[in-house]
Amino acid sequence: MKNIDNHLHLKRKLYRFQLKNRIYIGEHMNNYTKFLADLANVDEMIKDEDKVLNMLSSLSDDEYETFIITLINDKSSLSYDKVSTTLVNHELRRKDKESSSRTSARSIHCKRMEFQSEG
Repeated sequence: MKNIDNHLHLKRKLYRFQLKNRIYIGEHMNNYTKFLADLANVDEMIKDEDKVLNMLSSLSDDEYETFIITLINDKSSLSYDKVSTTLVNHELRRKDKESSSRTSARSIHCKRMEFQSEG
């Protein structure tokens, strides 16, 4: 009976797994991988495609809907390893873009301040 309880508990955690606000996607992926390892330790294997679908379902629609649609468009199957890598790379590009936008905004603000003080 305890074994079934453990399986149920782990499966619930897996299927309810969601990306939390302000958590880097790498940490989210690590947590997900831990769930998969816990399931494997009780001889509960998750098919590769199900790993992908669960992972993509855990992402917020607001932030990742376009990414997910682009990723799955015209694909007949998805590899968990490829999706994981693509997701982390997407997040890194997004963070770079946000960082450069903030830097540009600060630069524009400084130039305005300089211009106002000269005038």
